Amino acid sequence: MGGAAVAGLIAGATLEQVNKALLDAPKIADPRMSETMQKSTFAQSGSATSGLTYYDLEAGAKFLYPVLTPLRNEIPRVSGKGGIQANWRAVTGINTSGIRIGVSGGNRGAVMAISTADYTAAYKGIGIEDNVDFEAQYAGEGFADVRAIAAQVGLEALMLGEEILLLGGNGSLAMGTTPTASLSGSTTGGTISDSTVHVSVVALTLEGFINSSITGGIPTSVTRTNADGSTDTFGGGSAQKSASASIVLAGGTATQKITATVAPVRGAVGYAWFWGATAAGATLGAVTGAPKAVLTTPTGAGTQAYSTLPVADHSVNSLVFDGLLTQAMKSGSNAYWADLGGNSLTTDGAGGIVEFDTALKNRWDNYRLSFDTIWVSSTEALSISQLIMQGNTNGAYRIVFNPEQGMMAGGIMVATYLNRFSMAGAQTLKVRIHPNMPAGTILMTASRLPYPLSNVNNIMQVRTRQDYYQIEWPLVTRKYEYGVYADEVLQHYFPPALGVLTGVGAYTPPA
Repeated sequence: MGGAAVAGLIAGATLEQVNKALLDAPKIADPRMSETMQKSTFAQSGSATSGLTYYDLEAGAKFLYPVLTPLRNEIPRVSGKGGIQANWRAVTGINTSGIRIGVSGGNRGAVMAISTADYTAAYKGIGIEDNVDFEAQYAGEGFADVRAIAAQVGLEALMLGEEILLLGGNGSLAMGTTPTASLSGSTTGGTISDSTVHVSVVALTLEGFINSSITGGIPTSVTRTNADGSTDTFGGGSAQKSASASIVLAGGTATQKITATVAPVRGAVGYAWFWGATAAGATLGAVTGAPKAVLTTPTGAGTQAYSTLPVADHSVNSLVFDGLLTQAMKSGSNAYWADLGGNSLTTDGAGGIVEFDTALKNRWDNYRLSFDTIWVSSTEALSISQLIMQGNTNGAYRIVFNPEQGMMAGGIMVATYLNRFSMAGAQTLKVRIHPNMPAGTILMTASRLPYPLSNVNNIMQVRTRQDYYQIEWPLVTRKYEYGVYADEVLQHYFPPALGVLTGVGAYTPPA
């Protein structure tokens, strides 16, 4: 049917007749035209970065990392007045000889004795650097100010590092040689056959513990190359290695294991364990938060060998100041310190924790003071809740009923702990998780002294010779280079107001 015929039909036909006529019309026979009609001229790309496709990128980088610095946020910061160290003197006791105060008629009383002490805390510089090359700045235009990001992340990184130092920096407490381990064997629970196994151990500070891993080994002496090409050498946080101990397993099975223990080391929050068929061939296989390890394999799974460890103590980092854990565990601090030797916290059966009550009673009996915060790891936070709830039918907890539908929630969290040793009656201690607290260590702190006229405004404070500052270094290459620094020291005026529990083992709730 020709075009004129179709046009004539359309002029005088119904819609139904038109549609039928079009369907009966000859189809296009050209294969190239048919192929073209089956394809879209523009189709959605299968890739977000190809074709004529808009790239739906939100402007501005997202910062998806935690910046958790509770101690840094809460400890007051005060300005220093020059010099190389903070210095203060204190009266630490009055009538230390216990003179009785009764007097006879017309006579004077006896002369009392007092005790005093001098304290010092040397300032230390802290800092970190980053840079932005010119091309990174060009490429980021229209998306983010890369130089501003460099300034932000540099400050945040410094604060995160400072938090670790405030908690457990070790600039003075040398831990010496780690004691030799004691070993005992068992015929079940492991994969060791009859053999002689050699075991050694290394005590670790907080910095050493954080920077240790089975695959990466433990830090000993650290030499760091700085942005200006200089180098610094300092202790990585490990004590001198112990002598090697050995045990002969002769249980006649291939399922034997070894329980290794070591005398607690003051200043340590962790221990690295090396074992194998020979003393020289022993390799790192476990890093624990307690002076105890259960060894179930014939040799450690790591690659760092006991024989490669230096015969020297590298526990002190001379570039940093002492944190709260170190100040508490230093000999002569009079802070409370107890090591559980790998045993777990224990319930008193009345909604309390035996080890907490022992520490609280000790501080009252000896110093008439109380802690107000208990800093724990997530492991101990869970253990505390389980222990307090274990078998309690005596009202050690309460349930608040909400009549609204869907308001019942599972799980129990212990957020406070009651101190029963106080003249003012029961006092409440906050139980708080610290992001850098290793499992096996608990820190107790007080935010104020209960003594009248103590002349101490802040029981602990960061004294700064120079608080945070940033330097944009002169251009010597096509990079913008930034450094963020501070110069400071942590002062604690009364270490007896600190308490530390170390060597806390994992708690297993009863079945």
